[in-house]
Amino acid sequence: MTQEQHETQPPEFPESDDQAMPVEAQLTEQVELLKAELEQVRAQSLLERADLENQRKRLAREIETARRFANERLLSALVPVFDALEAGLASAPENDPLRAGVELTLRELVKATESNGLRVVAPAAGDPFNPEHHQAMSIVEVPGVPPGAVAQVFQKGYLLNERLLRPAMVVVAKAD
Repeated sequence: MTQEQHETQPPEFPESDDQAMPVEAQLTEQVELLKAELEQVRAQSLLERADLENQRKRLAREIETARRFANERLLSALVPVFDALEAGLASAPENDPLRAGVELTLRELVKATESNGLRVVAPAAGDPFNPEHHQAMSIVEVPGVPPGAVAQVFQKGYLLNERLLRPAMVVVAKAD
């Protein structure tokens, strides 16, 4: 038989019922095997799809974090500039002609850094001590300040999008 004749001839089926049953059983068995294999492929496909979705979400979170903290190094480098400008203002006399320029520079710097997620941590006297944002430099007895509260701020702290860049250096009131 040639290849062409073989392809065009219908398959031969046994004519007796005794021989037909094994073929029918074999076909049923093959169908069941194929169904099981198909179900396994579907399950694997669902697992892979879920894994891809998880990877996509994780990558999106990582990109968002990178975007929020991309300028962390720059803003950390500007923190001492804030300290220097504020120290200059604290020591400059009220009638100094340069004072207005330093104040304007500080205001513009604060505005620019706040728009990029930088926030000042400067607790007032009497505010509760927060170990996540404050660093206690000492503990002193201070009349009128509740125990465990901030009594004085030595140095402001800074947060970048809720991540601590530098804690506020504070003195804490001692319990009586």
